Parts: sequence; C-alpha cells; structure tokens
Amino acid sequence: MRTLLFSSQHYDQESFTRASADTPLDLHFQSARLTLDTAALAHGFEVVCAFINDELDSQVLERLAAGGTRLIALRSAGYNHVDLAAAERLGLAVVRVPAYSPHAVAEHAVALIMALNRRLHRAYNRTREGDFTLHGLTGFDLHGKTVGVVGTGQIGAAFARIMAGFGCQLLAYDPSPNPQLLALGARYLELPELLRQSHIVSLHCPLTEHTRHLINQASLASLQPGAMLINTGRGALVDTPALIDALKSGHLGYLGLDVYEEEAQLFFADRSDLPLQDDVLARLLTFPNVIITAHQAFLTREALDAIATTTLDNIIRWAAGKAQNLVMS
Repeated sequence: MRTLLFSSQHYDQESFTRASADTPLDLHFQSARLTLDTAALAHGFEVVCAFINDELDSQVLERLAAGGTRLIALRSAGYNHVDLAAAERLGLAVVRVPAYSPHAVAEHAVALIMALNRRLHRAYNRTREGDFTLHGLTGFDLHGKTVGVVGTGQIGAAFARIMAGFGCQLLAYDPSPNPQLLALGARYLELPELLRQSHIVSLHCPLTEHTRHLINQASLASLQPGAMLINTGRGALVDTPALIDALKSGHLGYLGLDVYEEEAQLFFADRSDLPLQDDVLARLLTFPNVIITAHQAFLTREALDAIATTTLDNIIRWAAGKAQNLVMS
C-alpha cells in the first residue's frame, strides 16, 4: 500500500524505515509540509501520513480524495488541524497515535523549568565567553513550591509524578480528575484559583474550542507575581501577544514554550539565514527569562519508535478492515 509521509525529517525516515521492515507497506517520504499547493504530490497514494503542522482543511482533503487518498494517518495525538466533518463527507478515514511516550513531553517540560530556574541558558553562554561570574544566576528550590498542572491526561500525570519527586505541592485543573494525581496528593481547583496559588503552571491539555487561548490577558493577571508558565501542549492554548505585556511588566517571571501558535510557517526548518518575519516571536526571543524550543518535546528515540510502530499498525489494521484509533467528527 503506497503511503506518503509529509513533513518528514531524517529522524522520521529512520524510525519509519526500521518499523516497516517486515510490513507490506510502500513508504515514500516528502519533506514538504502538506498544504493546498503540495497536496498534488499525494496523487496516487492511498494513504497520506501527516504531522501536526500539515494543513488538513476541507480544500486540502478534497484534493487528496480526488487524487485517490482514502486514509489520513496522523502521526500525532492531536487532530485539531483536521476538518473531520469534511473527511467524513469525503469518505476519508482518519487515524491517530493516541499515546507514544508521555514521558518524553513531560520530561521536556521539566527540562524547561530547570533551565529557566537555574538560568542554564545564560550560564552556558557566559562561561563559553570566559565569564565565570554568578551574578544574575540565582534560582530557587523547587522543593516545597506549588505546581499547577493544567490537563491531567497521560502527559500531565507523568509530569505530576516528576514534580512530586522534587517535593512540590500539586494543584490540578481538568474536567475529568485523574486518580493518579489524587494519589499523589494533588488538589483539583478551578483554573483561576490554580493560577493564583501556583508558582509554576504547566499546560498539558488538548486544543479544543474550550481551551483555545485558555491563557490570556485576564488569566495571566491571575498568576502570582513572578510565576513561571510552561507550554508543551499546543501553541494556541496561549494568547501569545498577551505574554509580552506580562513579561514587560515583570508579572510573568519565567516563560518556557515548546509550541507556538504561528509555528507552522517556522518550526522544523533552518531559517537562520533569513530575517525573522514574526514580530511577536522576535519580541519574545529578546527576553532573558524566556526559553523557546521548536516543538522538540516529543523528540526521543522511544517516542519516535512508538509513533512509527503505532502509525504503521494503524494503516495495516485499516487496510484489513479492522481500523483502530479512529478519529470521529
């Protein structure tokens, strides 16, 4: 079965090639992002494998269906970028990877916390220039601090376990409380109260119509002065321009982002020789208390292997009439 992977990087090619060794699938890799302009590349491919920043709106899906595509195999857990109503209308099945390695994303969130707290990014650059002074590098003990976990699914639960190991007090916000967090002693609160009490807030919820811009000017004002905000979930969970005012005023003390609302045109490509056209991102990068990584939280060997294995299994089972991990509108 001919399968085309859009937005594929070298690490995708390596993991999918390994995972497909004993399968009947005919994999083809395309580095281009799936858009209306590139959809024609999928002509004749029964399966299109898409990633988080690929466009899967009604126009793109119509073009894929016209070219013979019958299955959209997402190699991600999120599917907010797919027009599911259009897919159903066109007879396109959509499958996803509901979980790969929650530890990968949770551990990256903790890495951002540690780097921001202990100013590792600043210390690294300073010592490379022969400056071994310590002024401006003072951090704080994580032990005893209150950490708010927004979204307590598998990733949020893995993150909570790590922070509990540091001796942090846990607060949580989620419409469906997770017994794993309750067992850690976490208290579930409404979001405004969680924001008010937390020294650190980490976002691990999916992007829906209810969570879009969950963190905005009003909710940022609810944070206690000097709090840290971490987002390894979805970029649009945060109203990004609102962050700038909160950082300028000093009300937001630290910011760690692995996702960005307008990342589709930027991330996963080397743009170092080009001027940065995104004024909001450019402004964020000027703050010394901000660390931005380019959607790399998922990028561990274990996660890549799990994504490839589950994606290929999804395709094979769908072809056999035993579809799994279907996304329904």
